[in-house]
Amino acid sequence: MRIALDAMGGDYAPGPIVAGAIEAVADQPDLTVVLVGDTHAIQAELAKAADAELDRLPIVHTSQVIGMDEKPVEALRKKRDNSISKCWSLLASGEVNAVVSAGSTGAMVASALFNAKMFLPGVRRPGIAAIFPSHKGPIVILDVGANMNAKAEDLYQYGIMGAVYAETILGVERPTIGLLNVGSESDKGNELTRDTRNLFMSSPMSHRYVGNVEGHDIYEGNARVVVCEGFVGNVLLKAGEGAVEFIFSMLKQEIARLLPTMPSEAGGSMSNGLKDLKARFEYQEFGGAPMLGIRGACIICHGSSKNRAIRNALRVAGTLAEDKLHTRIIELLGEAPTVELNPS
Repeated sequence: MRIALDAMGGDYAPGPIVAGAIEAVADQPDLTVVLVGDTHAIQAELAKAADAELDRLPIVHTSQVIGMDEKPVEALRKKRDNSISKCWSLLASGEVNAVVSAGSTGAMVASALFNAKMFLPGVRRPGIAAIFPSHKGPIVILDVGANMNAKAEDLYQYGIMGAVYAETILGVERPTIGLLNVGSESDKGNELTRDTRNLFMSSPMSHRYVGNVEGHDIYEGNARVVVCEGFVGNVLLKAGEGAVEFIFSMLKQEIARLLPTMPSEAGGSMSNGLKDLKARFEYQEFGGAPMLGIRGACIICHGSSKNRAIRNALRVAGTLAEDKLHTRIIELLGEAPTVELNPS
């Protein structure tokens, strides 16, 4: 397995990015991580690890980096020799099986869109999937940022891709699909959601479709795949991340206040339990979010990712590439209905 890693992407690159690659290679004997970026900076980080397996950490040099604050399309055009574009180029040429980056999400998506040959047959726009917790186990939310101007066809395709991902990677048996909306009634929402409902109801996936899902119902898990357009999904994702950080910081303060009044053994158990619970919600456990609908595999990591998140992202990217979700996605997309939207 060969994976291209954007060594220059992320708030703390290249240090923890390279460190995560070193750990991943040590954990997986069949893995080669191609480090893409400034050779001098990458070599300096590799030199800090005396036990780094350099033969499985080759470097592909690029002289430019796209910053988080740059306009993606403009930056991609001005900075042709950037690490993100080079990662995609390696995937398109078949030199690697997957790409991983903690760099600009916009640039990652735009770079993929520049090359329509990267899309699976039948896919109009790829989508980014995120894993959320629920009372019934992990659920898939997509799109969370790839497509801000989605059409009903896109949301229908996201339902298919999310269901295949949930079934194949998360082990969810016959995952159900819901549509994020402002109300549970079938006639609620805007033109996009009503058109999407019509597509699902007249499709071979109708038996999986459970209807509208409101924001507060997501965590019930009645729909194991929830589809939405990228703007809403991205807001939902970041609001969820912020809520987790806020709640756990408040719990930490409260436990710290109570600890002096508790037996040391009980206090230790409570602290450890809180750490274990938080780990189940952290993005670092999953490494990042997969972009579905492309040839090969792609994981887009959080900008603040450090070595643990990168190590896990590389593991997940390898799993995605090996499991080859593409065949099942293409099969189901071929069964998509052709219906008149907004019938009079």
